[in-house]
Amino acid sequence: MEKIQFDSGMKEYRINGKGVLRFNPADPNLYARFMEAVEKIDTVEKELAAQAQAVQEDDQGQAALALLCKADRKMKELLSWVFGEGNDFEQILQGINLLAVAGNGQRVVNNLFQALQPVLVEGAQSCTRQAVQSATRKAQARRAAQ
Repeated sequence: MEKIQFDSGMKEYRINGKGVLRFNPADPNLYARFMEAVEKIDTVEKELAAQAQAVQEDDQGQAALALLCKADRKMKELLSWVFGEGNDFEQILQGINLLAVAGNGQRVVNNLFQALQPVLVEGAQSCTRQAVQSATRKAQARRAAQ
């Protein structure tokens, strides 16, 4: 079998010194999926809150844990969809629930998004710069050919 190799822009990021997240930060499709996932994760959190209120007081402990685990699985599935199926967020985060509260008082999912934001913004800007440069070169070439 012959091989084809090319630069797809994939980069690797070690998360908290452990798991590795692989994606192309300049991929506009990734950025679009990320924005969609943020809304879906908000929905998962709202569903969790509504379901938690419906849990009977005498069963809150076990039921609440089950709800948190279910919401965590949904969120990790969404993140795997955003960044690519090869990214297993259960493994990347070493089993930490995205809804857990971190040392800074924020949920782990919020800290993850905050850490990813500059990488995604720079990637989106890089993609835009490349598109503008390409359009400029094409316009210059058309003008020079006239």
